[in-house]
Amino acid sequence: MKFIQTPLPDVIIVEPDVFKDDRGFFLETWHLQKFTDGGIPHTFVQDNLSRSSKYALRGLHYQIQQQQGKLVRVVSGSIFDVVVDLRKGSNTFGKWYGHHLNSEELNALWCPPGFAHGFLVTSDTADVYYKCTDFYASEHERTLMWDDSIVGIEWPLEPDIEPIVSEKDRNGMSLQEAEVF
Repeated sequence: MKFIQTPLPDVIIVEPDVFKDDRGFFLETWHLQKFTDGGIPHTFVQDNLSRSSKYALRGLHYQIQQQQGKLVRVVSGSIFDVVVDLRKGSNTFGKWYGHHLNSEELNALWCPPGFAHGFLVTSDTADVYYKCTDFYASEHERTLMWDDSIVGIEWPLEPDIEPIVSEKDRNGMSLQEAEVF
């Protein structure tokens, strides 16, 4: 298993060892000691699964209290996964990182607490599975505007294609207005 540091401190790409044969494949999706050694020394308390259609954009979500770290993996399809650093004392505050996750490579992205998270579906559908370090708490959930010009995320959208965005996500806050850590 490889743990690859990204340009944003503490954000890590996990490339599992996938064992394939005539029957299919096998991989470890979570191993406490390996993840601790790889820079993700967290325990998880909640697992989530979402299914979304092509061009669905979910996010950018975070919890101002009960901060959640998320280990995100695609079990079917592909997404462009994005994190934004909302830790105001960080040298990378307001910076984003995006990575393509898919069910072929079975890679994962570690989004640490203190970051907003979102994704855009790039296949016909995608099933996204993620483990969380704290429980969902709607009263603490916040949404950063997915198209905030200050953050400047370069979503891989084709010209003339508008993403499918929920009302909550359409009404996200700009980085200037958002509660941050």
